[in-house]
Amino acid sequence: MLFRSGQGVLELSIILPVVLLLLTGMVEFGLAYNDLLTVGYATREGSRAGAALATGGATSCTGSSDPAGVDKAIVASVERILASPGSGLTLADVSAIRIYRAGADGKPAGSEINVWGYTAAGGPDVDPGPGATRLSFVEQAHGWDACARRTTGTPDSIGVQVVYTYRLTTPLAAIIDIVGGSQASTITLRDQTVMALNPAA
Repeated sequence: MLFRSGQGVLELSIILPVVLLLLTGMVEFGLAYNDLLTVGYATREGSRAGAALATGGATSCTGSSDPAGVDKAIVASVERILASPGSGLTLADVSAIRIYRAGADGKPAGSEINVWGYTAAGGPDVDPGPGATRLSFVEQAHGWDACARRTTGTPDSIGVQVVYTYRLTTPLAAIIDIVGGSQASTITLRDQTVMALNPAA
């Protein structure tokens, strides 16, 4: 009888860590997938804003590459989703927001890409009123003028991509840190959405 009792304890001690590891892995996967869905929703909002605004009504690039503030509006719509109360994302972990002219395959066409990076509330003011509503992102690289986007004939397609570094939050992170180092406990999540610009009226 004593042997059987000891056998049950031994079996439990072998099986329990495996079950807990699987359970922790499922929870971590669920959290990461939730963040990926949020990133995807943010790219759709940004792409929708960019497609609707197109050139922002600008007819020339005199004085500015984005006189109507189209890219600021795109980034503001992306940030609004990423920073919403239901989102578990940390804005500082967004490595890039890319706005690009998309080719037929949905990928960037050449070097026509504008890259925005995180800087805590140090970005441009997007509120034309008396108060300042600053973005948490600034433009770091510029390759596609908003005022030069084609809305006649065959309109350009605009792509918005968000790159986010997901950090493992369950105890699984500590195990992975021991085995593979601290970089192993992060996952790069990226999503992009492409939409055709609204044709000029």
